[in-house]
Amino acid sequence: MTFLNIAFPAASALPISQFAISSVLASLRPLLGLGMIATLMLVFKPLLIGVFRAISLLFSPAKTREQKSALRNLANILAIRRVANDLDRSSPNMAAELRALAARG
Repeated sequence: MTFLNIAFPAASALPISQFAISSVLASLRPLLGLGMIATLMLVFKPLLIGVFRAISLLFSPAKTREQKSALRNLANILAIRRVANDLDRSSPNMAAELRALAARG
């Protein structure tokens, strides 16, 4: 300890305070970066949603009305056949009618 440490105590405490401040700033730097990214995402949210929607349409294009109708028809036919298979033992006549209904499509 020198005479200058007694005369200027702030100068001797400066390295410790610099270390404390730098450690606090080092821990806050990632949080600041995440905050900036979150802010940019909020500002450009409509643009990002549009880009993601366009990318999703590239990989799976929207189905036409006819395709949707055909898929719904197929699901209905499969459901009727499932019910017919369940009724096969208890009510064979009803199961046959349901199979005929499913065959008409």
